[in-house]
Amino acid sequence: MGNSALRAHVETAQKTGVFQLKDRGLTETLSLSGNQLGALPLQLCSLRHLDVVDLSKNQIRSIPDTVGELQVIELNLNQNQISQISVKISCCPRLKILRLEENCLELSMLPQSILSDSQICLLAVEGNLFEIKKLRELEGYDKYMERFTATKKKFA
Repeated sequence: MGNSALRAHVETAQKTGVFQLKDRGLTETLSLSGNQLGALPLQLCSLRHLDVVDLSKNQIRSIPDTVGELQVIELNLNQNQISQISVKISCCPRLKILRLEENCLELSMLPQSILSDSQICLLAVEGNLFEIKKLRELEGYDKYMERFTATKKKFA
């Protein structure tokens, strides 16, 4: 899709509130940052070729069970209002990076399975309502650190 075609799509989206990119074969990052979204869009689970989804700076309150079907490598949910996270997030087959910074999360809101049973090797949770050292005390943290360290070594 060239710049003029994209510009036409953007102009239509501004008028209608709908941005249609169906059957475009897109594989790049999808950024929906700063759009006042109140929920995780269910349609994201049907997108099979995205690597990164940025939903930061919205008003998302919960991560529903459908998140287990998400096929992304990185999910950015920084600066939302998340107070509930489905344990199904641990089932995401490709999810390696989960960003949950500045969400006012309590430590008890993080499913333990994120640490012990997921593929996540970078969990960013700074700026929430718990100290990071408390995260280190949770069951499964050692398994998470094994993944984190292995990934870090791979890219060193």
